[in-house]
Amino acid sequence: MPVIRASEAVTHEIHGARFVSYATPRTGSKELCAWRGEIPAGTKAPAHTVNREEILHLLDGELLITLDDRTDRIRAGDTLIINPGATLAVENPTDRTAVTWVTTSIGLAAELADGTRITPPWAN
Repeated sequence: MPVIRASEAVTHEIHGARFVSYATPRTGSKELCAWRGEIPAGTKAPAHTVNREEILHLLDGELLITLDDRTDRIRAGDTLIINPGATLAVENPTDRTAVTWVTTSIGLAAELADGTRITPPWAN
């Protein structure tokens, strides 16, 4: 049984946020990836379109989520389903870090508005 200890998690940073990676092919996962996201106060990440479904659960804090031009405030305990092809923007307008748990399938990629393609190492 693979157990990934907190001390073994790998941290990545992009667009002002931290992604603490737990489940990936590197750690033994065959189909899914999972990570903790830490979105600092005042962060506004660029909009991006995803190629895989993502499930984002907000563990702590509040976020403004824009999903395909609809903006909603989500709070701790809320879960967001992001379907493949959806465009997502995340903003933390509060004065404290928001913490998420995200799960997706291996192979997640995102495309920014300018056409830049990102294949995040925490999801591949």
